[in-house]
Amino acid sequence: MKGVEFVIDEHGSKKAVLIDLKKHRRLWEDFYDTLRAKEREEEPRESLEEVKKKVLGQA
Repeated sequence: MKGVEFVIDEHGSKKAVLIDLKKHRRLWEDFYDTLRAKEREEEPRESLEEVKKKVLGQA
């Protein structure tokens, strides 16, 4: 894929990737969004109704 390069270690293993953000900004944004969601998957959840009450000052 043009605009994507892998960084290889001395053993030939892929260790990192370089992404041309001018060509693949949306690819990076999707990857970053997925990473952030996975980091937060253990956080407590609130229902939409709970959030509405807080926002509208009814909590």
